[in-house]
Amino acid sequence: MTAPAADRRIRSLRPPKPHVDPYVAHGTVLEEERRPDGRIERALTVFLAGAECPFTCSFCDLWRYTIDGPTPRGALVAQLERVLAGVAEPLPQRLKLYTASNFFDRRAVPPEDLPELARLAAPFASVTVESHASTIGESAAAFARMLRGRLEVAMGLETIHPVAAEKLNKRLTLARFDAAAHRLAADGIDVRAFVLLGAPHVAPEESVEWTVRTVEHAAAQGAAVVSIIPVRGGNGEMERLAALGEFTAPTLVQLEDALDRCAHIAGTVVTADSWDVEQLARCAACLPARKARLCRINVSGRTEPRVRCDACGDP
Repeated sequence: MTAPAADRRIRSLRPPKPHVDPYVAHGTVLEEERRPDGRIERALTVFLAGAECPFTCSFCDLWRYTIDGPTPRGALVAQLERVLAGVAEPLPQRLKLYTASNFFDRRAVPPEDLPELARLAAPFASVTVESHASTIGESAAAFARMLRGRLEVAMGLETIHPVAAEKLNKRLTLARFDAAAHRLAADGIDVRAFVLLGAPHVAPEESVEWTVRTVEHAAAQGAAVVSIIPVRGGNGEMERLAALGEFTAPTLVQLEDALDRCAHIAGTVVTADSWDVEQLARCAACLPARKARLCRINVSGRTEPRVRCDACGDP
């Protein structure tokens, strides 16, 4: 079957994909996370190597961490076994398995591997995986039943801006996201959502406003955690859209604004993704203080005064 024209264009603009070994995880992160009830838990995120997502979103940069073709059977199990063998006791409460794709896509996670992955996850009280809303169904409920702990599924909502949502090439409607969130809740599965800051096709002066609206929508659908993720360039398509005036890279100040404006949302933990936040900064002098403030708010949930910088004048 011939790929849609948008898919072909987006893929043609990408730089060469680095070699990825399907039997070696990309890495891990151990961090503290706040839950809606105020608990602070330790979470181990394992970045697994596997098949590429088939949806070809215009803003995506995760494709570079995937392999060509389907994930070999047993590869994810081997990766996770190796990672967990090196984790010191006591184990964190939460295990996050991120595949840079869709956990409930058979090409990305072979169904035959699910019982073994569940067995390896047994020592953890909670497990988080990520998957496109279109993949949510009985397979998610079945995996939840395999686990000893509680399952959480992270889904990309991205934006509810009507024009931008249509042009992201994500093949996701608001109704589909809402239905997936309700299905997960009905099956006793927690929901986590990803929301973009600086979504292409959104005017930069409206970017923060639409990010906040999208976070509010995810919270209204029962999301326990919502992560605000700044859109980054580097995949070719973002550079094409920037040249057309359809994409303006977000700034660190906008990320601060978005997080601060979500402080009123009750019952949902809202965090700002601080990975590679240095790319968003316009001033080296105040970057460390701004990043530290975001990280503190992510964990505490408490508002803090903004960083004042004489060097750049940003509030």
